[in-house]
Amino acid sequence: MNRRNILYGAAAAAAGLAGASVAWWKFQPHQVVPGSAETPVVGAAGSASDAFWRLSFDTPDGKNLSMSSFRGKLLLVNFWATWCPPCVEELPLLDYFYQENRDKNLQIVGLAVDQPTAVRTWLQTKPLHFPVGMAGLGGTELSKSLGNLAGSLPFTAVFSASGELLHRKIGKVLPEDLAQWAKLV
Repeated sequence: MNRRNILYGAAAAAAGLAGASVAWWKFQPHQVVPGSAETPVVGAAGSASDAFWRLSFDTPDGKNLSMSSFRGKLLLVNFWATWCPPCVEELPLLDYFYQENRDKNLQIVGLAVDQPTAVRTWLQTKPLHFPVGMAGLGGTELSKSLGNLAGSLPFTAVFSASGELLHRKIGKVLPEDLAQWAKLV
């Protein structure tokens, strides 16, 4: 009887480990390279990517921020919130990267998945040089449509100048990520 319990326990542990491994892989950011085995992912997200370019958002100061105005540039779209510690930790890095590269064919847009008042207050103390759109809670669904299946924050999507979704990053952006993306310009 004891041996049987050990075998059942080992089988359950192996199944749990296999499931956790699949989940870990599924939610890791993956480079999407046209012509590679990952091309179907781009095709699956193609309609979401096309819809993304038709969107516009209010800015914290009430202006209109149209995503179509950024076509023709490498576009990094960062989903963030004021209540998300890793989000606010990465924003200075993204802002510095933007300032260093804005003369190139590169644009960053922050989409705040947050209350407008909280975003305005936060930006008064920590202004950003790149545009911010107010995505609100709908930003979670938008990020899911772009491949962030868990709706996690922060989340960054990178679009080519032609509008194709090239890369997704769940979690805090690192300097290595920015260096890799800068080579895409």
